[in-house]
Amino acid sequence: MRIAITGASGLVGWPVAQWLAARGHTITTIGRRQVPGLAHRDWHLGQVPDLSGQDALVHAAFTHVPGRYRGGEGDDPEGFTRANLGGTLSLMDAAEAARLRIVFLSSRAVYGAYPPGTRLTEELPPRPDTLYGEVKLAAERALGRRGTSLRATGIYGPLVPGRGHKWADLFARFAAGDRPAPRIGTELHVDDLADAIERVLAVDTPPPVVNVSDIVLDRRDLLERYARIAGIPDPLPHRGDPDGVSEMDTARLRDLGWRPRGVDGLDTVLEAIVAARD
Repeated sequence: MRIAITGASGLVGWPVAQWLAARGHTITTIGRRQVPGLAHRDWHLGQVPDLSGQDALVHAAFTHVPGRYRGGEGDDPEGFTRANLGGTLSLMDAAEAARLRIVFLSSRAVYGAYPPGTRLTEELPPRPDTLYGEVKLAAERALGRRGTSLRATGIYGPLVPGRGHKWADLFARFAAGDRPAPRIGTELHVDDLADAIERVLAVDTPPPVVNVSDIVLDRRDLLERYARIAGIPDPLPHRGDPDGVSEMDTARLRDLGWRPRGVDGLDTVLEAIVAARD
C-alpha cells in the first residue's frame, strides 16, 4: 500500500514510518522535515498537501509545546487550536477528495477524567478535560466514518534520530539523584501502534474509533528496570496507586488479530537507550 504519513520525523511518526516501510509499504512523508530513505513532500499544518498517487493517509502530526501534549498549548490556546484542528480538518478533506483511507492518531485524552478504575470502552461518551483532548475529539468527530481514529495511550519506543526518546528528561533527573514523583499509567510500544494502523488499513469497513493501549506501568518499575540496565543506584520513587488507573478496553482491535507485546519490548528499548548513552 502507498501510505502518506504526517509527523514522520517525530517520536511517534518516525518509528511508525520505519515499521510500515519494513513491512513492504511504500511510504511518503508529508511535512516540514525530510526523513532519510523515504520519499517526501513538503507540507505545513493548514496547507493542502499533494496526496496524488497515495492509497492511505496516516495523520500523526501535532503542533505543541516541546515535551507536552496535555497542556501543549502553552500560552497560545487559540493558535494551538487553529493549527491543530484547522490544519487537521483541511487535511482530512483533501484526503477524502483523493479517495484515501484515513487513520487519525487521536488520544485517550478524549475520555477525560472518568472515575479511577473505569474500563474505558469506545462506547463511553468522551468528556475531555484538557484543550488537547478537546481538539483531538473535535477532529475525531469531523472525521466520523470517513476513516478511523486511533485513541492511543502513552507511546514509547526506540531512539529517534535528532529527537531522543520520551523519557529523556525523566532519566536524566533520575541519574542526577532526583527522586521523581510517583506515577502509574498505561503505555504502548510504538511498533504495536504501527501494527494497529496496518490492521485498520487492511479492513474494508474499519470501525470509526479504536482504542490502542497495552501495559500498566508504574514509574518505579520503569526506573528500576532502567537503573538495573544502566547501573544507577537508588533512590527509586514510591509506588503509584494502581486503583487510580483507568485502562482502555482493546477488544475491538484484538478482534482484528492485534496482539501487543506486553512488557517484553520494554527492556529492549531501555537497553538501546543505555547503549546510545554510553
